[in-house]
Amino acid sequence: MTTEPKQHEETEEFKMLTEEEQLEILQKYDPESNTRNVGGIFKKIVFFGLLAFSVFQLYTAIGTPFTAYVQRSIHLGFALALIFILFPARKKIGVKRNKVPFYDVILSLLSIGVGLYWPILIDDLVLRVGRVSTLDLIIGILAILLTLEAARRAVGLPITIIASTFLVYAFFGPYFPGFLAHRGQDLESLVQLMFFTTDGILGTPISVSATFIFVFLLFGSFLVKTGVGNYFNDLAVVLAGRLVGGPAKVAIFSSALQGTISGSSVANVVGSGSYTIPMMKKLGYKKEFAGGVEAAASTGGQIMPPIMGAAAFLMVEFIGGVTYWQIAKAAAIPALLYFTGVWIMTHFEAKRVGLKGMSEDQIPDRKETLKKIYLLLPILGIIVFLLIGIPTMKAALLGIVLTIVVSSFDKSTRLGFKDMIHALVDGARTALAVAAATACAGIIVGVVVKTGLGLSLATGLISAAGGNIFLTLFFTMLAAIVLGMGSPTTANYVITSTIAAPAIITLLMLDTPDATVPIVVAVSAHLFVFYFGIIADITPPVALAAFAAAGISGGDPIKTGVTSAKLAIAAFIIPYMFVFNPALLMMGASIPEILWVVMTAIVGMIAIGAGMIGYWYRKCNWLERLLAVGTGLLLIYPETITDIVGLVLFVALVAVQWMTRNKDNEDEEVVVAS
Repeated sequence: MTTEPKQHEETEEFKMLTEEEQLEILQKYDPESNTRNVGGIFKKIVFFGLLAFSVFQLYTAIGTPFTAYVQRSIHLGFALALIFILFPARKKIGVKRNKVPFYDVILSLLSIGVGLYWPILIDDLVLRVGRVSTLDLIIGILAILLTLEAARRAVGLPITIIASTFLVYAFFGPYFPGFLAHRGQDLESLVQLMFFTTDGILGTPISVSATFIFVFLLFGSFLVKTGVGNYFNDLAVVLAGRLVGGPAKVAIFSSALQGTISGSSVANVVGSGSYTIPMMKKLGYKKEFAGGVEAAASTGGQIMPPIMGAAAFLMVEFIGGVTYWQIAKAAAIPALLYFTGVWIMTHFEAKRVGLKGMSEDQIPDRKETLKKIYLLLPILGIIVFLLIGIPTMKAALLGIVLTIVVSSFDKSTRLGFKDMIHALVDGARTALAVAAATACAGIIVGVVVKTGLGLSLATGLISAAGGNIFLTLFFTMLAAIVLGMGSPTTANYVITSTIAAPAIITLLMLDTPDATVPIVVAVSAHLFVFYFGIIADITPPVALAAFAAAGISGGDPIKTGVTSAKLAIAAFIIPYMFVFNPALLMMGASIPEILWVVMTAIVGMIAIGAGMIGYWYRKCNWLERLLAVGTGLLLIYPETITDIVGLVLFVALVAVQWMTRNKDNEDEEVVVAS
């Protein structure tokens, strides 16, 4: 007698979260969403302020009518002024309290003054460059304080603490021990650096926010207005819903697509997870596993080309000599491997517990769904625009135009004038936290550049690792994950790219003297710190994406975080892979080399997935699990001999599993008979 695999007892009736429930979870785990629901005159001020912000940014994107100082300071002024109206000083206030206190009105007005200081006095400030007047000093101090407070409200306390620590370091340089000591900066010099040069608040990070990032956020906002988010879910269900463990694979597919228009792991979790997590629970997945799948998949959205997280745009400027298309292309295979790894782990878990796919009545009408495939054209258009060499910002503008055109194909997706206005407003709203984060990151960059801290810490990191590249990478990984637990990816990347990335580059360059290598090395080093800054969102104990998923699933947050980290084990391996073998970045390698590396990596992930879950064609014993993980690591390590040994072991393991695939049923028969 045989027994069918049983699904878990805790199945529930499928029920999507309401918009109010989604907003509540977003506000709890995503500082960017915890805003006031202002009414009356303030509602109009915010609406027209956000609209004006977008119009200004589009105007500057179409042409370049302003100097860098003017454009960046106006961008900063808009963001700070709106943040103080929208974001409460204390998060416990909640969005139902719509009153804006008088002190926030004052801070907002001061922010407008700071934002207009450069445009009004541009000629005078340029003439006396290097000399700071009393008024300059006051405005500069205000700019620093307002930036720190706005970042605290819109992004979180950790980034404010980090930036403040850097300011203290700049001021009290002579009092620090050993290699950390420097001559220090007086108040006037520090203020000048922070607000009257392009090395501080008005530096590279906010420049990227005021150009590339803002326009891409608008592109995403216009796409959302067409209903593409819901379409991603429907398309994912049609393509993956009937497979083994269907809803979990729908979550992976949908989150990968959502990642192309969302730079936030938490927002991605709530956007797609409110649909996929209830489906997974209904099918029989445990709460923690359902939340873990969604968190792991949604976090991968930030590494999903063509539109990656905001830090990817910073990477273009920090590395220099590369285009955004090169960065997106380099990230394509690692992103593919990441989602493949999560998919494989989910597949084996579904087989282990006997979960099947969704029933036919749960699948949307295929013909109707595929009729709307045109909604993906703007995303494909962005890829084509970048591929043929159109500048990044122009590509985003063309993407917006293409979205408007494509939306007109069907009445249900058509964007009217009101929809476009609201898209502009929503896009500007999402840009506020990014502007605050990049302005705050500018403080960090300014201190690092002025004091030479980056070189000092890079030297210290190499020394601590004994000049060993693997240890240097490991220490960098830990630093990026720890920083990422409390600060957004943008700030995390700024810190690690200025401190840890140079150490990685230095060690890699010892063995690669070829003149064409530096760009490859720089991209791999910067992507390494970028990846681990993102993975912090699913790494306990502070795993915000996992906590948000637990809020939807009702599972334990820590267990959900552990599960998501386990499912995303590929994310902890892939960065090491492309540092040691840049073929994965499609740089400096032939097509056959790239195909071979990708093939062995995928096979290796199948083995690791089976070992981690404990199931292949049947349940694995502890020895088989160890061998499977070891085989996977051999295949992933970029050496010919390890690939050959790994493939031999892989074939042997598959053969053993296949020939004994009925062993579980035989064991069950013995148990039942006894």
